[in-house]
Amino acid sequence: MKIRDLRSMSFEELQEQVRDMRAEIFNLRFRMTANQLENPLKIRDSKRSLARALTVIREKELGLIIDEEGS
Repeated sequence: MKIRDLRSMSFEELQEQVRDMRAEIFNLRFRMTANQLENPLKIRDSKRSLARALTVIREKELGLIIDEEGS
C-alpha cells in the first residue's frame, strides 16, 4: 500500500489496517512453514506495508500529519 493512501486514512482506519496486516503476516508465515507459499517475497512486502502504516500512525500521534478531520 502506498504511503499517500495511508496518510489519507483516519486513525481508526489505520488501526484496522494494521490489525489486518498483522493477521496477513501471521497467515503467510504459517503457510511458509507448511510449504504452501508460492511467493516468499510476499512476506517482505507485507512487513514493509505494516511498517509504513505504523509510521503513519506515529506521525499522526506526534501531530506531524493533519488529517482531513482536523485531528
